[in-house]
Amino acid sequence: MNRREFLQQTALVTASIALANTLPAAAISANPTKKILLTGGAYGPVWMKYMIALTGKEKPRVCFLPTASGDNQAYITYWLENAKKYSIDPYVQKVFIESSTQKISFEESLLGADAIVVAGGNTLDMIALWRAHGIDKILKKAWEKGIVLTGSSAGAICWFHEGLSDSRPIALSSVECLGFLKGSCSPHYHSSKDRATIYQDMVLNGKMKPGYGLDENAGLYFENDKVAKVLAGDAKNKVYKVSVENGAIAEVALEATVLN
Repeated sequence: MNRREFLQQTALVTASIALANTLPAAAISANPTKKILLTGGAYGPVWMKYMIALTGKEKPRVCFLPTASGDNQAYITYWLENAKKYSIDPYVQKVFIESSTQKISFEESLLGADAIVVAGGNTLDMIALWRAHGIDKILKKAWEKGIVLTGSSAGAICWFHEGLSDSRPIALSSVECLGFLKGSCSPHYHSSKDRATIYQDMVLNGKMKPGYGLDENAGLYFENDKVAKVLAGDAKNKVYKVSVENGAIAEVALEATVLN
C-alpha cells in the first residue's frame, strides 16, 4: 500500500467511526426482532413469565392497554394488583382520557414500554378507537422497535388481518384488525359454544382468511410475522391451524411446547 492509499483508507476509517458515534444504538445494531405473544383467553403466571423473558430486561416496563374493556376500572385494578407478583414496572394507558390529566402523548407513553399487554373485550370498538387516536400506527412503531406486543382474546386477534369476534349483536362475526400478522384468528376456540364450527364454516366459505384457532390456555409466539413457537399452559389446550384443502376444511392440531 502506497502512502496516498494509506492516507485515504485512514481517513475513511476515521470518518466511519465519527459517524457511528453520532448514531443512536438502535441505528447501529441490526433491526430488532418484532415480537408478538398471544393466547386464546388465559393469561396466567406462565404467560406473564414468558412475556417478561421476551423483553430481555430484569425489570421491564409493562404497559396495560385496557381499551377493549372500555378502560374498566375494576379490570385495571385487578391487573395492577396481579402485576405486583412479578418483577415489572407496570403502568396503564387509558384511551378515555382528558388533556388536563394526561400530559404526555400516546406515542411517548406506549413507545416507552418494554411490553404492551392488550386486554380482552370488544375488539371492534377497540380497533375503532385506536384508529381515531392514531394508536394503531403507534403500535406498529412499537412492534418495529422490538417492544413485545401481547394479550389474550381481543388482545390476541387484534394483531391479525381479521379475527372472529363477539363484538357485534346477534352472532359471531369477522372484525378487521391491524394486519401485523397474516390471516385470521379465533380465540376461545373450544370453550365458546359453536365457535370452532362457525370459524371453520367462515374460512371454508371464504368469509374469513385461513388462520388459527386458540384454546383458552394455548397460544402462539411470533417473531417478525412468522410463528416461532406454539405454546400451551397445559397438555389439554391446543392451537389449531385452520385452512382449506381440496375444497374441504382442514384442521390440524399443532405440536406445542407446554410451559411450566
